Amino acid sequence: MKYRRFLLTCTIIIHAYTAFSQIYPVNAKLEDKKSFSMIVIPDPQSYIKFAANQPLFELQTAWIANNLDTLNIQGVLCTGDLVEQNDIAVPDYVNGDQTSQEQWQAVSNAFCRLDNKIPYILCTGNHDYGYKSSEVRRTYFHEYFPAERNSCWKKTLVAIGNNYKGIPTLENAAYELTTDTWGKLLIISLEFSPRDEAIAWAKKIVNSPQYEKHKVILLTHSFLDYKGERFISEDYYPMRPANYPEAVWQKLVYPSTNIRLVICGHECHITDYDEQVSLRMDNNQNGKSIIQMMFNAQTADGQWHGNGGDCWLRILEFKPDGKTISVRTFSPLFALSPTTSQFAWRNKPFDQFDIVIN
Repeated sequence: MKYRRFLLTCTIIIHAYTAFSQIYPVNAKLEDKKSFSMIVIPDPQSYIKFAANQPLFELQTAWIANNLDTLNIQGVLCTGDLVEQNDIAVPDYVNGDQTSQEQWQAVSNAFCRLDNKIPYILCTGNHDYGYKSSEVRRTYFHEYFPAERNSCWKKTLVAIGNNYKGIPTLENAAYELTTDTWGKLLIISLEFSPRDEAIAWAKKIVNSPQYEKHKVILLTHSFLDYKGERFISEDYYPMRPANYPEAVWQKLVYPSTNIRLVICGHECHITDYDEQVSLRMDNNQNGKSIIQMMFNAQTADGQWHGNGGDCWLRILEFKPDGKTISVRTFSPLFALSPTTSQFAWRNKPFDQFDIVIN
């Protein structure tokens, strides 16, 4: 009798949950039910710098949490610039109305929705350092995102590099994912304009016997501009020592045998969507193709001080053939309402495409 009551109670709860669970007018689905996916979140800084925009970033992480099973999400990648300013106590109310501590707390709160559910991987951007932007390498990143924070990292976090103070933090970190169809993946998160020491650490990891046969994804904030060219230099001269993207390519990516995909953000203008993204392919020294993809959306609404970017994110669907990744660009914000759901997908060729890793 007690067991039957228990089953009845469970059934009622399930029906209640189904009845009241939120229904999106349009939502994402896997093209192949045997695929898995990763989600790319572009630079959050413009959501975080205004109090009114911060719930929009929570909308993104909440949508990801709600679709973990539907999209078989195995990881979440964020391209950096988590905050607009790392260390200001008095906002100017033009480029934000939040102090830096309020900004760090807001981005931390948003990622709380993913803690203990999914490994999310963050890289640091220029705005995550210094006073306003990279005057020095000081950052509060490690105070809000320590290695112990997310229990999912216990199974995936395999190596941590030292920051500029010689302290191991997630500014430079390596995560391992084991999949049925793609084998073992290694995701390296690299600090903004990495020091020689950070590059040497990453090079040692990707070349080690333990990971030399993994497919490696490099996540770093700055790499490509909107034309698909790697930056040779950048206007952050107080931050020294530093390696800019072309140097990262020459020292780390090109000589590697297993880095197959580079993902970045950073580049942004008030312009059409096609100049907020880029894609290029080059061969490494062994003739294997390396895909490099830039995706940013912080001015996707056509403003520097607008809503933060219309909540655009990218869904990377790793197909069961073990070599094809389907890339789609989606907004949970537009998808939420019947009046805007027709705008939830960006369908131009630069926003919907396949990449093949041979």
